[in-house]
Order: sequence, then structure tokens, then C-alpha cells
Amino acid sequence: MTPSIVIAAGGTAGHVVPALAVADALREQGASVRFIGGDRAEVRLVPEAGYELDQLDVRGFSRTDPKAAARAGVKAIGAYRQASKLLKAYRPDVVLGGGGYVAGVVGAAAVRRGIPLVLTEADSHLGLSNRVLAKRAKRVCLAFPVHGASGDRYLLTGRPVPPPATDRAAARARFAIGDRDQLVLVFGGSLGARSINEAAIEGFAGAPFRVLHACGTRDEASLRPRVPAGDGYQLESYIDRFNEALLACDLCVARSGGSVFEIAAHGRPSILVPYPHASADHQRGNAMALVDRGAAVLVDDPDLTASRLRTEVDALLADPARLGTMGEAALAFARPDAAEAIAAEVLAAAER
Repeated sequence: MTPSIVIAAGGTAGHVVPALAVADALREQGASVRFIGGDRAEVRLVPEAGYELDQLDVRGFSRTDPKAAARAGVKAIGAYRQASKLLKAYRPDVVLGGGGYVAGVVGAAAVRRGIPLVLTEADSHLGLSNRVLAKRAKRVCLAFPVHGASGDRYLLTGRPVPPPATDRAAARARFAIGDRDQLVLVFGGSLGARSINEAAIEGFAGAPFRVLHACGTRDEASLRPRVPAGDGYQLESYIDRFNEALLACDLCVARSGGSVFEIAAHGRPSILVPYPHASADHQRGNAMALVDRGAAVLVDDPDLTASRLRTEVDALLADPARLGTMGEAALAFARPDAAEAIAAEVLAAAER
């Protein structure tokens, strides 16, 4: 009998893209997969990948605005009821919580209906939904070791990523990068990272290296008029087939969310700037997993200035041997089998 799987994932591409990698691994094993999400990145990414998507009207809980938190709570009740109806209709063998606030609502509905639940955690700290649901899950698949998450219920799998690009010459040709050009890739998620955006646009003016900057949708309009003159600085709000950008570059400048595994999968050295307001400062923990292995340099967000960023980049690009060593350390950190490992746990839960 064909296993039927519902994946609940939504919000940022950082939640949706790994979930899609697991979905592909499940589909290769003959499973039937569909998604339940919200109204953000999943609306485009899931159908483009060939999966059906049901949408819930749900929002994250504000930790600073009581009124917004109350409104989110009301929406969560409605979304829970809708999720329960969808699960009753689809009767999946397993629900996979792939991250984002929608995963908490659907995961809770799965538990209530007695459907086996498998969770994934992309960071070095369990998110709120996963903390609440972990004791009811058949398995919690961790990207990083998490303090206090021990025992048979937890499994260190790494974070699923799309298959790495492999043709570097073609990737560099796509972005018009010459054989002798050095390319710095700057990115900060689908919305962007304002401190990184500002430091890069100012600090890399007149740089002797090429810059490919995925600034996100929020800041593009303000950054576009400030792009340094010449053809060495390429600003994009979003880069499709992002794995090609990772393969084409010589150095990454980025936040340290789950995308650190995509950087590692391509064996790229990086300068990581953790988002300072992440819950439990988990992005710093993510970054340190690479820094401790010699794969990355950490710059804390309050210390990030245009001059500091330029100094760090210049020093690394001037030392090819160090870049090579960092790239090898990143590749050693990568978990290329993460999607298959999580898919195996989902299918095992379906069999039980």
C-alpha cells in the first residue's frame, strides 16, 4: 500500500526548501505526499515543485505585542479546526512537521487524531512548537545537537538541502564570472538581512572582487539606487536555482540560519553574522558549529560595519590556502543524506 504523508511547513524558504527535499526523497520511495502551509514562501515553492498545497490562515505569536499575540491565538484556533478537517479527509499515515508556525497547528491536530507525528528542527535550539509537541512525536530529527534533547526520541540527521550544484564552470558562466574573478556571495534569507545589506552595499564599493548580492524583497528598492558603479556588483532580490550561486562563489557572507547546511554542502567558506534576535540566540549556536570546525568566521551583528566586513573579506580572499582549508572543513560538516534519513524515519513511522 502506498504510504500517504502530509508535510506541514511554511513561512520562510528556510522552512519550505528542506521540507521539499524530504518530500522528494519520500516520493522516490513511492510515497504520496501533499503539503499544508500558510500564505508565504510555500505558496510559490510548493506548487512549483509539483506538490499540492492546502493553505491555513495562521500567524506567528508575537512575544512583544499582547494584542497581536491574541489575534494570532484566535487564528490558531480556526487553523487547528481547518487542519483537523483536512487530516480527517486525507487520512495520512504520518504527518511531518517541517517548521514554521503552521507546523505547530497541524502537528497538534495530528496528535489529537492519533496520526503518527515526526518533527524536524533546523536550528541548535528547539522552537516553541517543537518543544510543545516533541513528547508526542515518534521522532524528532535534529539538524544540530540540542542541549537537553537526548534519548531514543531524538535523532541527529542534519538539515535537508536541495542537491548541490556540480558544474562550477556553468554556474560561473550564468553570472558572467571570469576564470580569474573572485566572487563574494551575500545573502540573508527571503526577506533579507538589513545589517548585512547595508554593510555590503557600502563596504564593497570599488572592491577588486565581484559581488553577487541577494538582498531580499524588503530592502531592494532602497538599495538599488546605491549599487556601486560598474559591472562588478550584481544586486538581486532573489536568486532562482540558488545552489548555482553557492557553487559559483568563492566566499559567502550570510546569516546563520539553516542555510549554513547549504553553504556546507557546496564546500564554501563563509563569514556568518547571526541574527541577534533569534530565539535563545540559536543562530549564534548554528554559526559556532562551523566556526569551531574552522569552516567559518563569525562577526556579531553589533560589530558589523562596512569597514569591518570589507577587512574580513579582503583578508580571506588574499589567503587562498585558508579559503581552501575552510571549504574542506565546511564540506566535512555537511550532511548530504539528511533528506533520505528523515524520509526513512517518516516511512518507519508509517509502517508502525
